[in-house]
Amino acid sequence: MIAWYVHHHGWGHLTRMQAIRPHLADEVTVFSSLPEPESLAPRTTWVQLPSDSDPVVGADGVRREAHELGDVTANGSLHWAPLGHPGHQARLSVIADWVAVHPTAAFVVDVSVEITMLARLMGVPTIVFAQPGERTDAPHRLGYDLADLILTPWPQGTIEATALVGRERVRAVGGVSRYDGRARVDTGDEHPRRVLFLGRALDRDGLSETVELLRADGWDVESAGANDDDRVDDVWPLLCRATVVVSAAGQNSIADLAAADARAVVIAQERPFGEQEDMARVLAAQGFAQSLPVDAEPSQVVDGIRRAAETAPRWHAWQVHGAAARGASAIEEVAR
Repeated sequence: MIAWYVHHHGWGHLTRMQAIRPHLADEVTVFSSLPEPESLAPRTTWVQLPSDSDPVVGADGVRREAHELGDVTANGSLHWAPLGHPGHQARLSVIADWVAVHPTAAFVVDVSVEITMLARLMGVPTIVFAQPGERTDAPHRLGYDLADLILTPWPQGTIEATALVGRERVRAVGGVSRYDGRARVDTGDEHPRRVLFLGRALDRDGLSETVELLRADGWDVESAGANDDDRVDDVWPLLCRATVVVSAAGQNSIADLAAADARAVVIAQERPFGEQEDMARVLAAQGFAQSLPVDAEPSQVVDGIRRAAETAPRWHAWQVHGAAARGASAIEEVAR
């Protein structure tokens, strides 16, 4: 049995698990605060955890936010461990009780230093996913120290990852995409200048102004997840027919761009530890995509799209093909 923790911020950690899961032969139990997805791979169990960040009403009747209960970092040693928070205590108890009665060959953590520590304290081998950005703080170093294996979902020699330098238990598997191996879609509608805005790379006003400029210049514009009313469950056909894709610099978005071999403009969003800024810098420096800051003017975005349209992508070097299977193989090595 393999246990897998999926962090609840965004959907990227869940998407990565779903990409790797079909390549694992073992049963998998997933722990997350996220609700259970509509579909799971066979022999997969979902355990929804209580929230560890909801406000708490104390014995004095006062409602307090989790961070108001006391030091949530244990003097800087952890990222999030609120004192006396019932949800935090309950979620750790759920995991501990499960491990105590289910023989667990390995625990995949994506991502949480605290869950990594819990699993290792209970004698379970741990596999953790690394992330871009400046991860040299004490909690990240502790999580990496505890891990039996560290997986990097990017190719070796791309993301610098200072905190991983000199560590022997690191395996670079390449960009993990849900679309790895999927055939390109021929939509029969090959507009020579089509832009896809994927996700919320721009704020509402910036997007509106950029679209106006593009249409005035003869571009066809599509969007998926860029607005409140344009969510698309399967963006693969849109990726395949776009001349240029404008996207944030999240790991899963980048892997999907690579799978589609898309000409792209990436706009780094503000994230903890400079995660997307680090990713965007590497992509631009190594010729994978055009890169812009989050405060780029609409005219700068249009210029970036024009440059991208004239640049041949080199996404083969992001090593998406087989990445999910390589990740699964590395997990199974630890679980044996």
